Amino acid sequence: MLIKYIKLAMGQATYRRMEDETFVGEIPDCPGISVKSADLSTCQDELQDNLEKWIILKISKKEPLPVINSINLNIYI
Repeated sequence: MLIKYIKLAMGQATYRRMEDETFVGEIPDCPGISVKSADLSTCQDELQDNLEKWIILKISKKEPLPVINSINLNIYI
């Protein structure tokens, strides 16, 4: 369930190329998750890493997570 949640969240990720040729990645449904990297591949990897850490932090603090494509991890908090 968690792996599917992460894959679906990453599927919602948006990426922008900045004027300085770096990339910014964000996941709109997951506030505060944003990374800036030198290339797109690194940006994607860092974004997933930040997402995983963000989920762990939210669960440890018993804070609600967004429901993504009907996957509700809040039932485990």
